[in-house]
Amino acid sequence: MQTTGERTDPQMTVAQPSAVEIGLMAGRAGYVLRANDRGAFTVASPTLYPHMWSWDAGFVALGIATVSVPRALNELRSLLSGQWATGMIPHILFHSPSDYFPGPERWRTQVAAARPAGVLTSGICQPPIHVIALSRILHDARRKGGADQELAEEFVRETFDSWLAWHSYLATARDPYSYGLVEIHHGWESGMDDSPRWDAAYANVRVGDMPPFVRADLAHVADPSQRPTDAEYATYLWLLEQKVHARYDDAVYRATGDFVMGDVLVSALLAAASDLLADMGEELGIGGGASGGVEQSRAIARRFRTGVLRSVNPETGLARDLDLRTGTWLDVESAAGFAPLLCGGDDALTRRQRDLLLGPRWCGHSRLRWPVVPSVSPASPAFREQTYWRGPQWPVLNWLMAWALNRSGEQEAANQLRLAGLSQLVDCDFAEYYQPVTGETLGSRDQSWTAAIALDFLAARRPAQRRPVRWLTSELPRITPTQRAADLAARPPRTRGPATTPEMPRIP
Repeated sequence: MQTTGERTDPQMTVAQPSAVEIGLMAGRAGYVLRANDRGAFTVASPTLYPHMWSWDAGFVALGIATVSVPRALNELRSLLSGQWATGMIPHILFHSPSDYFPGPERWRTQVAAARPAGVLTSGICQPPIHVIALSRILHDARRKGGADQELAEEFVRETFDSWLAWHSYLATARDPYSYGLVEIHHGWESGMDDSPRWDAAYANVRVGDMPPFVRADLAHVADPSQRPTDAEYATYLWLLEQKVHARYDDAVYRATGDFVMGDVLVSALLAAASDLLADMGEELGIGGGASGGVEQSRAIARRFRTGVLRSVNPETGLARDLDLRTGTWLDVESAAGFAPLLCGGDDALTRRQRDLLLGPRWCGHSRLRWPVVPSVSPASPAFREQTYWRGPQWPVLNWLMAWALNRSGEQEAANQLRLAGLSQLVDCDFAEYYQPVTGETLGSRDQSWTAAIALDFLAARRPAQRRPVRWLTSELPRITPTQRAADLAARPPRTRGPATTPEMPRIP
């Protein structure tokens, strides 16, 4: 395994698609997004995912913005219509009946006091990509000027507090001990549902009595091996039941639930998005003052950037998730390990991760059909080339890493991923994910976020580089015995899960 920060200069030369291929790709991507448009929102895919997904909506909006800034803003406005009183943005908004499972009758969010009125939603969340998308939309609008710029700037002013509430929810309800890692209560909240990141935690879940279920997803794929197993799905549904039993109260679930993990990728996205929200607030003169939204956002960014950086395994150079029930760091060669690229804060680590990402264990691996980011290293024993987040290549993941490299000043590396990503999508199937060895399409076809990624890559924009930041571990307060005792006294009686608040483990 590569453990140094030396430049490897991997061979990742991919030809730019031809003018004809680019034209066909742009037209076909636009067609997919238009076909999946339901007026005020875009479904994630026409059959397998016939509703609005949270982080899908962020990627969809940034793709639509290359064509229509007003429609991109409406996508985000529709998403915010489902925001809970706590600030949480749920991972699914159900706008119409369908055979999708689990649907609103399984989520039963009517038991939650914080649920929104007038819209059915799920009861968990997904990674906070939205403000990153909004910053791209604002960039496009300012480039076009005129009415687009006015609309985008007014939208930021109008929704600034909503995005701040979303970020603050993650920073408080999902990080009550200020570890600097966002706590997730289900693998679905990570966006990487069945990733080997969660195998150890899922292995400790004991499925109890729950209503029977019939999966609908397998009817939409050619090969069941592309999806999680029935046993895995039962585990997912049991965690859903635990959320229902807790009435979607985060503190109650934390004390009773089986899955409580500190997610480095979600944390890095929160840090990056919070910095961008603060940037927009400063530019537009909103959220000022010592206790205003700008400073709150900067503080959130500092805390979670530091949390991500201190999770890095010094031997592998990859960030690690933390099992908050056991206090155990989880070493898995997942693409989430590149979370520090997203949030920055350590230039030497950025260079090391750049070389690792482009090197022979990852994008430069000899077995890959296209040199784009795999969800798990092909050199890892956990790599499964057909199965969902256990190896396949997801265009949105490749976009995130290209965006992160670009923003860090690594334009050459970012462009390598962009060109390789475009080459992968030249067949215009716009699949949910791709078989990394053969290059064949997997999962759903005509996936909205994949079409959106194609449009954004074709636009070939360069975002402003991030501001210099510092890694300040001292900014993460430790939990004192008094605070811990007070918290435990306030908890409801515990039926499952850890008996005490876990200490943040030391980096080995």
